[in-house]
Amino acid sequence: MELRTLRYFVAVAEELHFGRAATRLHMSQPPLSRAIKRLETDVGAALLHRSAAGVTLTPAGATLLEEARGLLARADRVGARVAAAAGASAIAVGILGDGSDLGATRLAAAYRRHHPDVEVHVRETDLTDPTCGLRAGRVDVALTRGPFDETGLTVRELRVDPVGAVLRADDPLAGRDHLEPADLIHRPWFRFPDGTDPAWQSYWNGGEPREGPVVRAVQECRQAVLWNGTVGMTPLGHEPPEGLTVVPVVGMPPSRVVVAWNQGDANPLIGSFVRIATAAYRD
Repeated sequence: MELRTLRYFVAVAEELHFGRAATRLHMSQPPLSRAIKRLETDVGAALLHRSAAGVTLTPAGATLLEEARGLLARADRVGARVAAAAGASAIAVGILGDGSDLGATRLAAAYRRHHPDVEVHVRETDLTDPTCGLRAGRVDVALTRGPFDETGLTVRELRVDPVGAVLRADDPLAGRDHLEPADLIHRPWFRFPDGTDPAWQSYWNGGEPREGPVVRAVQECRQAVLWNGTVGMTPLGHEPPEGLTVVPVVGMPPSRVVVAWNQGDANPLIGSFVRIATAAYRD
């Protein structure tokens, strides 16, 4: 069995959906389906039940999933050890300075277990650069949020988070169980500086031109709300500090947590990081 085919199978087995697996693998669905069919022929057993209700694993498929994960993890370690022997014993990871994330905590622990000899340099960036220094060459891989201009980059979605409006606790809207974008249309919103990625700016402004203070960091956003009654958006699950509250906003697309790297970068440490990140954010 080829490792590539096993990676295809693991994606389908974890997503239980050929379309989502194809998106995750950045390929079209027909060649993915053909690869899984060939794998079933090679092992001499059906690995997946396909029906109108969806995809489920057969007993043989469940066994192969467990074995494949172990094989791929060992292959990652081999690649990392070879990279280390060749001098690539460190990886630079860019992250947004947007507070703690349990997924990132699990990822850090899992990466240490898999690659204890690899030195990880974490580069935190403010909210004006959603690629976290990737385009500038300051990092090898970025753990960030979309959307942003993906030209020249490979981007894999790890999780989606619903979003809410950050308001002062005494704001007239603070007691609502949810809001709609129209409820906030005449309020000042915080904005990012000129030159910030347009897709990123538009998303956090609810897709509309806004007026309000210019900010660069999460703490500046919070202070703008506290001092000026500014409205800002934040992923739900981020606990606001005293004096602020977050009200869910319906009708706005969720925030995508993604991992991104430069297209064509064959550094095995990056490939391993992406696979470990995918597993860490799935758990």
